Formats: sequence, structure tokens, C-alpha cells
Amino acid sequence: NSVYETILHKGLEINTASRQVFVNGKEVQLTTKEYEILLFLASHPNIVFTKERMLSAIWGDEYFGDTATIAVHIQKIRKKIETDPSAPVYIETIWGNGYRFNP
Repeated sequence: NSVYETILHKGLEINTASRQVFVNGKEVQLTTKEYEILLFLASHPNIVFTKERMLSAIWGDEYFGDTATIAVHIQKIRKKIETDPSAPVYIETIWGNGYRFNP
């Protein structure tokens, strides 16, 4: 049995049962991978994850693609959920390390 929940952070709502994401009450359309990345980070607030760790967690250990795919997906997520994607509130870049979700 899976446990469904709603993750709420500063106007961002992730409904894990319906796989819907809302920002300030407005639904945001994410691709499957964008949703999985956002959910992964939001489920582990304040923890810094390397791109390699995120690739392994989201794509699986068998994936041998470029870690740049994480940066591309993060950029797309920010454009959809951030008021100002150039000054992100939710997903912070930790230079030289990876990404962290700020609750």
C-alpha cells in the first residue's frame, strides 16, 4: 500500500495521490521526470543532492546519461514553479555540489 500525501511549502503544493502540482492554487503542468525530480527534492528538504545522486534516484542505476540532463530539467521546473526563475525560492543551486529544496 502506498502512502499518499500532500506536500506544502510556501505556496507550492504537491499532491502525491493525483500527481498534481499547484503554485499559489494554480495547477502547473509538469512532465513525468520534472514531477519526479520536484517530488524527490521536496520529500528531502534542506538536503543537498549531487546530480549523480539524483540521476541514480530518479532514472535508476542503469542510466548512464549525462548529468547535464538534471540541470536542464531543473531549469524547466523553475520556469514553471518559480515567480522569478533567475532567483529561485524552492530549488536552490549549491554551486559545486548539486541542488537543495528550501522549505
